This record gives sequence, C-alpha cells and structure tokens, in this order.
Amino acid sequence: MKYPVGYIYIFIEIYASLMSGKRIAFSILGTVKDFVGRKKDRWQRWRPNVALCYQDDLPIDELHLIHESRSSRLADKVILDINEISPQTKVVHHVTEFENPWDLEEVYAKLFDICDQHPFQPEKNEYLFHITTGTHIAQIVCFLLAESRIFPGKLIQTSPAKGDNKALGTYQVIDLNLSKYDKVAARFKQKQLQGTEFLKGGIATRNKAFNHMIDQIERVAIRSKASILLTGPTGAGKSQLAQRIFDLKHLRKQVEGSFVAVNCATLRGDNAMSALFGHVKGAFTGAQNKREGFLVSADCGVLFLDEIGELGLDEQAMLLHALENKSFYPVGADKEVCSDFQLIAGTNRDLQQQVSEGKFREDLLARINLWTYQLPGLADRREDIEPNIEFELRLFEAKENLRVEFNAEAKKAFLKFAMSPQSSWQGNFRDLNAAILRMSTLAEGGRIGVEDVSQEVSRLTQSWRNPEEKLNRVKLENYLNAEQLENLDRFEVEQLSYVIGVCQKHSSMAAAGRYLFNKSRESKSMVNDSSRLQKYLARYGLKWSDLNRFTWRST
Repeated sequence: MKYPVGYIYIFIEIYASLMSGKRIAFSILGTVKDFVGRKKDRWQRWRPNVALCYQDDLPIDELHLIHESRSSRLADKVILDINEISPQTKVVHHVTEFENPWDLEEVYAKLFDICDQHPFQPEKNEYLFHITTGTHIAQIVCFLLAESRIFPGKLIQTSPAKGDNKALGTYQVIDLNLSKYDKVAARFKQKQLQGTEFLKGGIATRNKAFNHMIDQIERVAIRSKASILLTGPTGAGKSQLAQRIFDLKHLRKQVEGSFVAVNCATLRGDNAMSALFGHVKGAFTGAQNKREGFLVSADCGVLFLDEIGELGLDEQAMLLHALENKSFYPVGADKEVCSDFQLIAGTNRDLQQQVSEGKFREDLLARINLWTYQLPGLADRREDIEPNIEFELRLFEAKENLRVEFNAEAKKAFLKFAMSPQSSWQGNFRDLNAAILRMSTLAEGGRIGVEDVSQEVSRLTQSWRNPEEKLNRVKLENYLNAEQLENLDRFEVEQLSYVIGVCQKHSSMAAAGRYLFNKSRESKSMVNDSSRLQKYLARYGLKWSDLNRFTWRST
C-alpha cells in the first residue's frame, strides 16, 4: 500500500516524538522568589520556576511542581504564567505538607516518596531536579537523591541575569554521576591508594594476592561497620593490621571511640567475663569496686579480640548477644549496659574445625566472618621480604636515632638466605624484625657486614631447627587406624609423624612442601611441591584437610 507524501511526514514526526523522549523537571515552589507581585511588572522580575520553563535551548516537556496546600493559589498563578510562555509544558501538582522544612529526616522522606512513586524511564526520558527553590535542607536532599540515583537524573540551578535578560536568567546543569568526571575519579583513586598504603604501613609490598586483599580491606574499612575476621599464623601481622584499620577509620572521622586490643589467650575463668563485660561492686569475692570492661571501653570505637578461638563458650554466647543487641549484662548486674563498637577478631586457629569439635559457637562464627581475610605467613610472601627489610631498618633508625644500612655483599647474602626454601620463617614477621634488630645493633659504624649476616643466619637456622626436632612429632593414632599402624615400618612411623608435624606448622600445602622438599626441588625443572606432598599423604589415606583434626600432642 502506498501512502501520500503528507502522511509519511506525519508518521515521521510521530515516530521522532516517541523516540526522542521527554525532558521532565521536578521543582519546589518558591513562596518568596516565585511570588507574582503586581500584575503589570511580573514579567520584569526573575521567578525561578517561570524562568526554568523560559529557556529556548532547554524546553521542559513536563514540570512536577511540589508545594504545600496553603500555597495552592500561588502555584496556580505560576502555572498560568508558565502556560503563557511555554504552552507545551505540562505542569503536574504535587501537594506535600512539610511540618518542618528544616528537618532533614522529614524532607528526605517526603521527597523520597515522590521519587519512589514516579515511574522513571531514564533510558527514554531526561530528568532534572530544580534546586534553586526550597530550603537549604531540601537542596541537600536533592543532592543525596541524585547522587544515590534514587532520582535518576541531573540537578539544575537557575539564577537571575543582568540587563534585558533579567527575567529569563541563566541556568547550570549539574551531573552527579561521578564516574563521568576524570579528575574527580582520579582524586577518589588517589585517596584509596593513600588508604591502602596506610594499611600496609607504607611498605611497598609486591605480593599481588596480598595487595589485592589490602585493597578490599581498605574499601570495607571505610564503608562498613560489620565485624572483620583476620586469620593466619602467629606473627603474620594481624594485630598491626587491626590497629591500622582503626587508625584509617579514625582518620576518615568514622569512629569517635578508642581502639581496645585484647589477647583472649590471657583471659581465664571468671576473670574473662569480668574483663570483657565488666562487673558490679560485690558481684563476686574480691569485687570491691565496679569495673566497666573492655566492651564498654570500646564504645563508638573498635574492639580487637586477638586469638578469639581461646574464648570459652560462655564468653562467646555473651559476645554474640552484645554484637547483635549492642547491649549486655555485666557480671552480677540486673540492668543492661550499651556499647556500640566494631569488632575485629584475630585467630591462628581453624574456627570451622573448632565448631565441629564443639569448641566454638557456630552462630558466633556466622556473625563474625562476613569479612574474613587470611593473612599469609612471610614464607608465602617471599617477594615482600626485601621491602620489609627496608621498613625494619627505617623503624630501627626512628627508635634508636641511628641510621644503619647493609653493605652490598651482606645484603645480597642475607636476601639469598631469606628467599631460599631453607628459611622457614616460623615466627613470620617477628623473626624478621628480631633479625634486623640484632644485626643493626651489632653493626659497626652503621654498616651491616657479611660477618653480621653469617652470624644471624646461623642463629635463625638453629632456632628453627631445635623446635622442629622437639615439636614435629604427632600421635599417629589420631590419623591412622590400628591395622594401618601395624603395617608401618619404624622409619615410616618417624617419617610420617615428622611430615604431619611440619604440615601443622604451615598455613598451606605449598608452604609445607617447600619446607619438606627444600633440596630435591632445586634439581627439578618443574616444581610442584603441593602435588608431591599430596601424593605422599595419599599413600597413607590422608588428605591435607585431615591434618588439623587434632591439636598437637607430643609422643
């Protein structure tokens, strides 16, 4: 079928109209600035909502005018003038009562409801929120709604002009989609990098997995008050990281209280309850005075419970109640006290394993492991040994007011030892800190020499060897049945007991494999320590997950 040319043009116009979408504005009626005044001079005065619809290069298809019922007459007059200068603009009344236009909570709720009820189509229409009118509180709310994309559009500010264009005025469109602003995005990125460097103590770490973890912790630290669980071997830096998380939050004005650090391994019996939750006077024999407890001390701050796996089940139940309700009963009290704190917990134990053994509450673990981070030991971050050496040297200089450096040959020798598989770094960063402290103290003329390094290598090797000979023995009865034990040769008993003991001292199969195969791995073109260890354990029907079912008991 053929259509006349005139119809085709009509179809094109209708299609273009449908596809182009609308420009829809929201605005609050200005009871002062939008006042009409004397009829004859109203077109010489600048009125925000009239001027908004007066712009030739920014036609408004639809205006949602927000006002109270007592201002309805003024709203009607403003709408009449808008119809006169912009007849294509459809004006929609939104009658909203504000008991207190300076109450942030009320204004936000009212404007939020207007946005929530509107059928926005941002993929089709353009939306503007006029922020020239209304109280300063209303303007703040408009910023919040637009920045959070609850209002999926831009802000527009109008203002009067000079001369003949006074009534027309000028306008400025503000887009709060920050991703579109390169300089703003760059500043955010710079601030984030400052935060991650802060958490790393200024150490230029090179381990990709560790750096990625710190990046995420930085975002969590400044965006969330949820509990954080830091796991990893002793000496991996859990306490230092917890302190830096608090310092970062304090720097960003996100906490007002203190950082309270508690080693749960030191809490025993009745003292544990009293230390954590406090007690009232006369609660028990010797309670001559009231005690606040660590949870109250951490109010509005951060509570770091290191070795949380050492807490008794009763203390765990009380802690869970305090986390969920922000309140608890001190020992001997019949009235609850309140404390709102963020918990950071640390442990070198497998809490999931402790749950299965009945030593840790499953509901508490579920409550504290929303953000769980496994801190690797130093042996698993060997590329970070060199920057940490430099950090420890600067730390020594700051404390002792004495600058100490390695000579080139000594540094090469120490790094070769530190990076080799023979270095187990059982104490992790505590071992490294102690090593640098000893060499710096003994260095003549502020220079650590080859002899200093040689002595320290011997000292570290000896300290790592002796505990191994005494401790790396486990009861095989915990892992093998009677029939398996009967078929073991004596050397297999010694060997397997030693291997399991080594595995229990390392956080991963790869780390344990590196330690066990320290010589033979050097001659292999392709090294797979984990696979070799897995195959060895499989000969006895064992898996890596089986090796931590029992705490160590000497034979």
